[in-house]
Amino acid sequence: MALSIRGLGTATPEHSISQSDAAELATGFCCSTAQQTKLLPALYRRTGVQTRHSVILDASTNGTAARQTFYPDAQNEHDSGPATSSRMDRYQSEAGPLAQTASQRAIDSAHINPEDVTHLITVSCSGFNAPGFDIFLVEHLPLPSGVERTHIGFMGCHGALNGLRVARAFVEADPKAVVLLCAVELCSLHQQYGWDPEQVVANALFADGAAAVIATGTAFQSTSSNGSPERILVGNGSCVLPNSQDFMSWRIQHHGFEMTLSPKLPDLIQRSLAPWLTAWLSRFDLTPEQITAWAVHPGGPRVLSAVEEAVGLTTGQLQPSRDILAEFGNMSSPTVLFIYERLARQNVQGPCVLLGFGPGITIEAALLR
Repeated sequence: MALSIRGLGTATPEHSISQSDAAELATGFCCSTAQQTKLLPALYRRTGVQTRHSVILDASTNGTAARQTFYPDAQNEHDSGPATSSRMDRYQSEAGPLAQTASQRAIDSAHINPEDVTHLITVSCSGFNAPGFDIFLVEHLPLPSGVERTHIGFMGCHGALNGLRVARAFVEADPKAVVLLCAVELCSLHQQYGWDPEQVVANALFADGAAAVIATGTAFQSTSSNGSPERILVGNGSCVLPNSQDFMSWRIQHHGFEMTLSPKLPDLIQRSLAPWLTAWLSRFDLTPEQITAWAVHPGGPRVLSAVEEAVGLTTGQLQPSRDILAEFGNMSSPTVLFIYERLARQNVQGPCVLLGFGPGITIEAALLR
């Protein structure tokens, strides 16, 4: 039983900030010298991000600078900002409503009723609480009290692809299954204080968002409207690259979760991606040249360039990824679904590959037809 993607939905927090405003705000908790203050805006511009959404904003960039009160300016060189407990309190209050908005949009897109949902898969790596936003969705959509829940936690930027693999297993085991997959990340809750180059890059890239998918077996018949499948998931792939554990990490610390991101990561992707991807696609009698649509997670501009060079993609094939990065930043796990939603709206035909990278270093992929 193949998996059919019946509906998609995305959501972002109400307020957004321009990258220039974000750099200005960050000087108060990242910079301690005039040289750092001068360099920071250039580092933010190099990310390819133009705007980002965040739950900590009290007002958007809209002719005036965006405002926030969650991150006070550093009082001294030892000030590391809000404690992890404060950041998790904010996660608990904000994750559920954002997930609900994305999920409701996916349900509406699929033309099903919430009570049709049999399985709920939630994905997040930016916060923890129990009961979590899965219970929030059960209560507020609402979903059946007997919905079967599975949480995929701390998998990083490719978490939604892991979620699609689990959804595929559910519909293969139960042809009547209706799966709601929802990924929500509030990465802006983990801004780091001080001048650490890797942390500064993470501060400049990451943002908040949620994305949801309704997936069923291809034989599923809707009980309401006559929604039709958009794409069929025909395969998943995964590869842990050897000796790469130091290239990326995501660790819980006293003042938020700390990201490490090696500048050597693009070179590793350029060396390693093509052999694995070519072998994986051959299982489906495909070559990279036959893939007409690519939804590649934008870990950053250099990561996207490395994928282009490794796979031999033409200029423009990763433009949807660059566009989402510019408009929304790196939202971690929901981002690849934002890109796929844009491709679906453009009605791009032919096979589509969803691709992401995470701690390991792990390559995760999904093939849709």
